Amino acid sequence: MKFLMKIRRHILTLLLLALPLAASAEPPRTFQEAKKIGWKLYARQSVEFYCGCHYKGNHVDLASCGYVPRKNQKRAERIEWEHIVPAWVIGHQRQCWQSGGRSNCSRHDPVYQRAEADLFNLVPSIGEVNGDRNNFSYGWLPKQPPQYGACPMVVDFKAKKAMPRPQIRGMIARTYFYMSERYGLKISSQDRQLFEAWNKQYPVETWEKQRNQMVGCVMGWGNPYVGKVDLNGCSASQLAGR
Repeated sequence: MKFLMKIRRHILTLLLLALPLAASAEPPRTFQEAKKIGWKLYARQSVEFYCGCHYKGNHVDLASCGYVPRKNQKRAERIEWEHIVPAWVIGHQRQCWQSGGRSNCSRHDPVYQRAEADLFNLVPSIGEVNGDRNNFSYGWLPKQPPQYGACPMVVDFKAKKAMPRPQIRGMIARTYFYMSERYGLKISSQDRQLFEAWNKQYPVETWEKQRNQMVGCVMGWGNPYVGKVDLNGCSASQLAGR
């Protein structure tokens, strides 16, 4: 009888361990930690953000989206992690940046640390495009000769602006709204007008809802401008970012 009771308790324990653990989600504490989690989160999708290229590991399949390097072949072939709202923009609204730049903010400002490591603001990008976009703001740009082959991303270095492909404009807008609300970031009236237009013109799609759920399982909350996240539907591995 005692043996059967032990077996039952053991089975009950296993069943409890198999249930979703919504309360266990823990967001990354640093940018380095966020990147490690990002590799795992996007391992199955493996499509970079700005051009739609496929990648495996850290290597980009440039032919998959017709990408032609503008200047830096080596950097074009690797994936880097891009802040949609640049770290520069986040930091320049914090006192820590005035006292020592990004490294000082990363070490000493808890709000900046959380914002820099926020997975909703991080996406895999072709390294060259990440470097070219720099900390430029997004905006409408006149049509010009292709810079990256078939990739429709446009960067105006003189105007310090970047125009992303239509498929991601809505997500960019909703990410800015989210970051502004969560971390108290100011958005200029010009940028807000642009993002409100993009938000309406490019409504939330299925892939963005799926990403919101995936990232939300790690962060512990969703981007409300995209939709609700069902934390009860997260597996233990998702909550751990593995």
